[in-house]
Amino acid sequence: MPTYGKRRSERVLLDVPLIVRGEAADKQPFREETFTLTVSAHGALMVLGAKVELGQKVVLRKAKTADECEATVAFLGPPYAGLSTVGVQFARPSPEFWPVIAPPADWHRN
Repeated sequence: MPTYGKRRSERVLLDVPLIVRGEAADKQPFREETFTLTVSAHGALMVLGAKVELGQKVVLRKAKTADECEATVAFLGPPYAGLSTVGVQFARPSPEFWPVIAPPADWHRN
């Protein structure tokens, strides 16, 4: 059976307040307060008002701790409450970035 769409790490529903900064599709810098819908060891799905493009770099900063991680826009999804759903992936797995007490087992595999 084919393994189309197999995830590298399990998603967890989690609302993490973030500050996202980068360059919008119109090349103007942006800084936006937002939140995640789901997280994984490899990235997150969040909502953004700023218009971004596939492949562009953004910096995620956790609002409560100021921890930062660079990510790449990997998915542009349907609107959510008037905002865009945006999937980002980390350059390398970073499960420790998310405040998950009992992460899925596959978060600790390479």
